[in-house]
Amino acid sequence: MKFIQSAIFVMLLANSLAAAQPGVYGNNGVVVAHTQQACDAGIEILQAGGNAVDAAVAVSYALAVSHPQAGNIGGGGFMLIQMADGQSVAIDFREMAPGNATRDMFLDDSGKVVPGKSVKGGLAVGVPGTVAGLQLALDKYGSLSRKKVMKPAIRIAQKGFEIPYHLAYSFGWLNQSAAGFDETRRIFCRNGELYMPGDLFKQPDLAKTLKLIQKHGNAGFYSGKVAEALVKSNLQYGGTISLEDLKNYKPVIRKPVTGNYRGFEVLSMPPPSSGGIALISMLNMLEPMHFDSIGWHSAQHIQLLAEVEKRAYADRSVWLADPDYFDIPQEKLLSKAYAYYRMADYDSLSITPSDSIYPLNDKDLAKIQVLGHESEETTHFSVVDRWGNAVSMTTTLNWSFGSYVTVEGFGFLLNNEMDDFSSKPGEPNSFGLIGNDANAIEPGKRMLSSMTPTIVMKDGKVLVVLGAPGGSTIITTVLQVISNLVDFGMPLQDAVNAPRFHHQWQPDMIQFGPRAISKDTANLLQQMGYQLSERSAYGEVNAISRDRVFGGWVGAPDFRITSHGKAY
Repeated sequence: MKFIQSAIFVMLLANSLAAAQPGVYGNNGVVVAHTQQACDAGIEILQAGGNAVDAAVAVSYALAVSHPQAGNIGGGGFMLIQMADGQSVAIDFREMAPGNATRDMFLDDSGKVVPGKSVKGGLAVGVPGTVAGLQLALDKYGSLSRKKVMKPAIRIAQKGFEIPYHLAYSFGWLNQSAAGFDETRRIFCRNGELYMPGDLFKQPDLAKTLKLIQKHGNAGFYSGKVAEALVKSNLQYGGTISLEDLKNYKPVIRKPVTGNYRGFEVLSMPPPSSGGIALISMLNMLEPMHFDSIGWHSAQHIQLLAEVEKRAYADRSVWLADPDYFDIPQEKLLSKAYAYYRMADYDSLSITPSDSIYPLNDKDLAKIQVLGHESEETTHFSVVDRWGNAVSMTTTLNWSFGSYVTVEGFGFLLNNEMDDFSSKPGEPNSFGLIGNDANAIEPGKRMLSSMTPTIVMKDGKVLVVLGAPGGSTIITTVLQVISNLVDFGMPLQDAVNAPRFHHQWQPDMIQFGPRAISKDTANLLQQMGYQLSERSAYGEVNAISRDRVFGGWVGAPDFRITSHGKAY
């Protein structure tokens, strides 16, 4: 094994953070999110005396209004909370398969996957979890009323907001893609008379729905008029969601997965997110490496991370799923011993072909002695408050605008998360991710996710809050930002804005964003045997860090797409 041997060291991350040129700075709280409206909503709640959880609920509802591609009440997600008193909690409000779902529901009579069946229309919709998850977070960890925290979102929906260019562009794309989905085209495309940048976008139907949730809580969404309309719209487009499915939905409080990387404690999301386990296992694989001798984004650096990433994604394909339906060997997958074992065949001078990297099997797992311790149209935001409470939260509809099904009369889109199951174990989903029996479709089961809301701690205090959208690239995006901070001492904004690359085991290629790999580096990697594929920018990291010099918080929106930050 050709490891680059070194002693494990602890970087003085605080020094690099102090040198950052942040997007925003504040002593009392920071919100970093996809839209300005969402940031404004979060800060409004913080200024009203709310904590980070209160603000996060406000931000999430505001995103449902201002970012309809991914912000939602018809989808689901994950919330990672670190309270100033030391409590760490993960709230799982991932969507669930309907009660009438079957293992082979997306296959034809010959057993082949029917293209598009799991991504478009009613059958692609999982039972939504966002509203229930936000209510649970508010009840358990918030300090303000639901009436208070939902006011900003309702106001935005009623009064409207000026459509930015990128949203107008998305609406134009939707107009071409959503033929036959009349309610969706009526609301978001004006029946073909497209919105232009700068037009005022009001959503009275969505405002009505939000008011019902504001007044009745979960009952305003999972029963009554909204629930009946949701079921009707879903059935209209071939779905099977029932009133009983909605009634039975429950979010789950889970324990975050934790790891230690060069003296920093890393908290992330447990299954059914694959993000936390994959992230920490990759960090464990990187920890023995000596980055002092590795140039950032050199061929050596990219080769190392690609080999680490493909091993983690291979294991993801077999071992990660809904923990309520599958026994995950979590302790061993998170162990330092596992990481050492997994990298035993790593060669710093050559490629390890993906076809020769197999998921760790039962026999190999038994040998290990533990030594201690999604579309890409997902959206992530980060929040901290004056007391040091922090929230890292990622939500999604899966694809942009989800299933294209809008609940008639109530103004919100439904997800297409059923595609995140393994429609046919061993075959890739729409993101090219390969799953197995562990993630097969079952009634009531939560589909595997790549969402990776993460919090980095030092000396028991929150240091960095981060996460990203980007489908299968979410995990590698979060990994690279953390490595940029810790291994290369980058300021937070630089670490967020840096070009990124991605390997997910299958297909066997390194995907990279603009300016991520130089021509000379590409030639060296190709000589090693790597296939390269350039793609558009991916990920949209929205991060916050503690400023150890001035005592406040710095927010770093990802400027490669469109993000915003606000502080006070």
